[in-house]
Amino acid sequence: MNASQPAPPARTAQPDQYVLTLSCPDKQGIVHAVSSYLFMTGCNIEDSQQFGDHDTGLFFMRVHFGAEAPVTLEKLRASFAAIGDAFHMDWQIHRADEKMRIVLMVSKFGHCLNDLLFRSRIGALPVEIAAVVSNHTDFAELVGSYGIPFHHIPVTKDTKQEAEARLLEIVRDEKVELVVLARYMQVLSDDLCKELSGRIINIHHSFLPSFKGAKPYHQAHARGVKLIGATAHYVTADLDEGPIIEQEVERVGHEVTPEQLVAIGRDVECQALARAVKWHSEHRVLLNGRRTVVFA
Repeated sequence: MNASQPAPPARTAQPDQYVLTLSCPDKQGIVHAVSSYLFMTGCNIEDSQQFGDHDTGLFFMRVHFGAEAPVTLEKLRASFAAIGDAFHMDWQIHRADEKMRIVLMVSKFGHCLNDLLFRSRIGALPVEIAAVVSNHTDFAELVGSYGIPFHHIPVTKDTKQEAEARLLEIVRDEKVELVVLARYMQVLSDDLCKELSGRIINIHHSFLPSFKGAKPYHQAHARGVKLIGATAHYVTADLDEGPIIEQEVERVGHEVTPEQLVAIGRDVECQALARAVKWHSEHRVLLNGRRTVVFA
């Protein structure tokens, strides 16, 4: 640098990033109260989305904001509690840069598992995969190549309760915030669904007119369907009827073979599940009864 040239300006520290999500009975003053609170605590709103549902009378909001030190997550949560109580809010504040710890579950179809492992590796998903659980050993080597613990938990009619207890033990020990059924082909008990309510996502083939059982894509081919797709949803005790997060669809023609339908179906399953996991881990999905509000 030439001695006569001025020194470049010093880089200022970037503010810490946070996400506030909330839902509450809709009434006047919610947005004003939230924005005023953030202003008074020295925070700067970077993105804000909101939705008032006239059917349920509920209001939903997601705010991404920056905060300078000495503001901390603990201080934000403590000071926002009064506003949350005043408006009867169900609310959360998270650090935006904190990766969500998740567990993947899989059986014998590995396309969604492989897709999520790769997306996580390249940083396309803001998650940390704490473990993979399977009732088979088919993908132990694949998971090991990513340096991720693999837990083989066989499931039979007689061992189902013990298997689910082992899963919950892993969830607790690894401080897991989300369980993803990446084509895990076991029906979960009502008790487990309640224990993980709002924290477990499944992928299901849909936009097939309701083909259940084995080989759904072959059934679809036999009926000459024109649309196939997939649905990512939260798991509830009602099998495959939990609140929908994301859906993907692909148009197909009469010339497509059953094997090609399977391949297309796997692609749309991967896409729908990856988006659902991403949006959940970014705190963009809020439950609205049997539906969801997704601030994508």
